[in-house]
Amino acid sequence: MSNLLTASIGRKLLMSVSGLFLILFLFVHLFLNSFLLLDGVFGFEKGQMFNAGVHFMGTNPLIKIIEPVLALGFILHIVYSLILTLQNMKARGPQAYASGKKTSGVEFASQNMLVLGIVIASFLAVHIINFYMKMKGFIAWEAAEVEFPFLGNMAKGEDAYSLVNGTFKILPIVILYVVGSVALAFHLSHGFWSGFQTIGWNNTKWMPRLKCISNIVAIVLGGGFAVIALAQYLFF
Repeated sequence: MSNLLTASIGRKLLMSVSGLFLILFLFVHLFLNSFLLLDGVFGFEKGQMFNAGVHFMGTNPLIKIIEPVLALGFILHIVYSLILTLQNMKARGPQAYASGKKTSGVEFASQNMLVLGIVIASFLAVHIINFYMKMKGFIAWEAAEVEFPFLGNMAKGEDAYSLVNGTFKILPIVILYVVGSVALAFHLSHGFWSGFQTIGWNNTKWMPRLKCISNIVAIVLGGGFAVIALAQYLFF
């Protein structure tokens, strides 16, 4: 186990597996956030669909079990990404950055993972402070209690919709979310296929397909989070 944590290939494996796991979480998170765009549909009134989704996530026992696993996944991915990126920068030396050669999107992502990681980490920190810490009660906020349809009945819970909608009326935060979403898209355009390559799925038949899927994943997740933030600011 100690070799897995310290050997270069072990670090790459942990970074890749944790990253692929986090991508699954991002899709679930994007699906929940998409409820913000569905005001007034399926018989729900303003904010009810999102509040019902947040209530489900907050009261589901399985989610409570997954939360610490998710936190561990973030920590592992960030720590080992930082270690490996710094090691790669040291190994390449200053000559690697001396040429002014233009690079493609994926090459840009692979050569700037540290910068992209810092932007994403800043984005994540703002997200945790503004939403997660408040919804979990670590930071006080004026939480109105609202009713919403839930599994065929009416349920009561905190008005998470108003918190998110109000936060996305603050232009600097929206700009940060858009910048963070773009950084996330670049990060995923390289990280998704690279993760599969690390775990051994790197034959000549599948690698071009994985790179194509990586671009799709990057556009869907990065674009999705950016569109939701902009839509809340402009239209809701």
